[in-house]
Amino acid sequence: MQFLLIGAVFFLGYRALQPSPEAGALSTRIELTEDDLRQMSVAWLAQGRPSPTPEQMRSLVDMRVREEILYREALALGLDKEDTIVKRRLAQKMEFLFEDVSALREPTREELKAWFEKNSDRFALPPRVSFRHLYYSPDRRGARAREDAARGLDKLRGKPATAQEGAAIADPFMFQDYYGDRSFEEMAKLFGPRFAQALLRQQPGSWQGPIESGYGWHLVWVDSLTPARVPAFEEVETEAKTEWTADQRAETRRRAYEAMRARYEIVLPGPAKQDVSAAGAPSLTKAP
Repeated sequence: MQFLLIGAVFFLGYRALQPSPEAGALSTRIELTEDDLRQMSVAWLAQGRPSPTPEQMRSLVDMRVREEILYREALALGLDKEDTIVKRRLAQKMEFLFEDVSALREPTREELKAWFEKNSDRFALPPRVSFRHLYYSPDRRGARAREDAARGLDKLRGKPATAQEGAAIADPFMFQDYYGDRSFEEMAKLFGPRFAQALLRQQPGSWQGPIESGYGWHLVWVDSLTPARVPAFEEVETEAKTEWTADQRAETRRRAYEAMRARYEIVLPGPAKQDVSAAGAPSLTKAP
């Protein structure tokens, strides 16, 4: 009995320290279901191809089997360990899981409206302007371009936007002479931010300027100017729901990460620990 008990102890200890090959070995069974085959066929059709032939289907199956075999063998070799790309991909999948959880709940209309009132500045509509202009080119006129534009303004005072003499006293412009219903961002992109800001300060209904752009000097006639405004909730309810959902997803990710982050101790070397701590990072420990 003593020999049996001692032998059993040695046997159990060996099995605990040295698992059998079967326990850690990869499964050699690869099973493809009807759903797997259907997904492969759908992916094939999604590329604009006709239904796969039996030969093409066999090729798709071979590719799937090859991928699974290489995946399992890579895991057996530990190739997933300390791999930046694998880490990044798994972290990305965790982010997707957070979003799936947060997408389960729909806001009530009252909840959405209350959220909109707190975040209405996100939906502010920028000012828009319709205007025509006369261009004075520094390439043609040199240092006299602004002075010539000012003299042109004196000649056009009190005259309509379509006065014929306007084109005669200005220079050809490479783009348009009239811009209808444009936003500040569009004007800033076309003429520069300073021109766009000055344009929005002009009063509609008369020739004004000169205003400098990246091209030169301009006289402008503002036809209409719509100031910036915050739309009513009913105008942007759909957009508000989209933004609300994005906020909820971001908040879900933040809370989930903070909960996971609290379970970890971050250890950094001395100099790095001091630098990061000064930036406000929590729960950092200096390595010995």
